Amino acid sequence: MLRFRYVQTITPPTIYQGDYMSEFKHSFSGIVEKMMASPSPIRQIMKMAERANIINMGLDPDDVISFGGGWVNHYTPELFREAYINIVSDKEKFHKSGAYSATLGDLKLRELIGRMEEELFGLKGLSPENVIIGMGSTQLTHDLLLSLADPGDVIYMLDPTYANYPGQLEFVLREARVVYHPVLDIDEWRWMPSVNEAVDTATELLQKYRPKVALIPSPDNPTSQIPPQEFIDALLEVISEWGGYLLLDFAYKTQYFGDTFPRYYSYNPQDHPNFVAIHSNSKWCRGLGRRLGWVEAAKEVIDAMERTQQCTILCPDTLHQWAMRDYLERSLEDGSLRNYVDEVREAYQSVAQITIDEIKRRLGLPHLIPQGGLYTCMNVGMDADRFVEEVLRATGVLFIPGRGFGETLKEAVRISYGPLVNDPEKIKEGFERVEDYMKRAGKI
Repeated sequence: MLRFRYVQTITPPTIYQGDYMSEFKHSFSGIVEKMMASPSPIRQIMKMAERANIINMGLDPDDVISFGGGWVNHYTPELFREAYINIVSDKEKFHKSGAYSATLGDLKLRELIGRMEEELFGLKGLSPENVIIGMGSTQLTHDLLLSLADPGDVIYMLDPTYANYPGQLEFVLREARVVYHPVLDIDEWRWMPSVNEAVDTATELLQKYRPKVALIPSPDNPTSQIPPQEFIDALLEVISEWGGYLLLDFAYKTQYFGDTFPRYYSYNPQDHPNFVAIHSNSKWCRGLGRRLGWVEAAKEVIDAMERTQQCTILCPDTLHQWAMRDYLERSLEDGSLRNYVDEVREAYQSVAQITIDEIKRRLGLPHLIPQGGLYTCMNVGMDADRFVEEVLRATGVLFIPGRGFGETLKEAVRISYGPLVNDPEKIKEGFERVEDYMKRAGKI
């Protein structure tokens, strides 16, 4: 059963004085000193998979099978690549792509994003005035928090949830109180087993703490679960009562495995002014390092974000905007956009199924069935940090310990099939290695 909930207060950083200045050559802001002393889970995850760390453990990096990466590995659409070629091969176009764009982003691209949303998700009538383009969902989330909330405000999040959110909150909203709502039943190993209970608990928490922002990913990271329609509607209705905002992080929106999208996938901010959608090019077209994303929100929120972005990034990248604009224009016209997204989604759904089949067949440990996204979570029945290190040293297979995503995952690991979408045999080999080790160790 889900038996607990908790509130975490982000404490202000200690301001060091006196002897501190004489002991160190460099001094930084209090918040950065604090964050450097407590590296983010995302950084720890990436460091664990670094080649140097693998070698230090006595392993051959080329022999390691990693289920740790939170990235997609399918190819960008060829028409998208051609759009870049067209720009960089033309001296004048490339020259002009080095100019500033508007802080809101290219108008034509914002119009095409509306057409893209209608084509893929049935979102009708999205106006360019409800869209602002930025440099990826990380930057956009940072600027949204800065625009919508004050230090000390209450923020509502699920447990487990994306490991980067707490660090972002700490940087932007110092002294914020984070209300965590556990939605993973660790006894039955089921995510949100009762929607009615989840709605009741969320309503109780929201009304008690009156958060300014609720921040929810869909599909979820790390669980790849989809928050139900009734749950999202309840959050939106309650938080709107005092002018709060529901932020939906749609980074994995196109990797949705169901037959029918939840209705909130097509919510127009003109109809739901307290609903904010965060989008990224990282996952759908594998633009991970080509930083570009956008927010869909009420015009008042977009106006606030415009002022914030003037002081953070000034404007999004012009070259990336032009390439996306040219690609969307062509792919919407010839119908290839939908075909591409459908093919990619099917590829990830296929390797998700292979991953689940291998867990069942070889390990028999409790796990979640992905409803989208790149991940599943598996209960290992012991401290996950220790489990991950033991398995990596013994087998050369890397999982990610779950504690960084929330207290409910301290005895669980996140398993990513995303980087192995083109190599399903590696997935099978990885679980075969783990099975052999756990049998030898008497763990299964």
